[in-house]
Amino acid sequence: MEGMPDMSIVVNIYYTGTGGNARKFAEEMESSGTASKIRKEEGNLRYEYFIPMADRETVLLIDCWKDQEAIDRHHASPMMAKIAELREKYDLHMRVERYAADEGGIPEADRRFMKE
Repeated sequence: MEGMPDMSIVVNIYYTGTGGNARKFAEEMESSGTASKIRKEEGNLRYEYFIPMADRETVLLIDCWKDQEAIDRHHASPMMAKIAELREKYDLHMRVERYAADEGGIPEADRRFMKE
């Protein structure tokens, strides 16, 4: 990801529920200030929710951290108890993908397909 430190880690978390619960979860994460607090944690580079067009019962969290140490600090933080509480409240299931940032950035050959 351009603009991210060389060794950053991107974690995509797909939260899935029923009856709009995944979206309610994301909305409460935002309205409660929990997401904002996570964004201020040392080493957090991105924490944003998205809704897939083809699956309205799923919310995607794109979560990016400077390194594994930052993720470990986050997992040991009080934020995790709040996240777990809301996951349980909305009865959500999760699928997780994890990626290391491409140290070389976006290749020039791919840039011709981009409009910035």
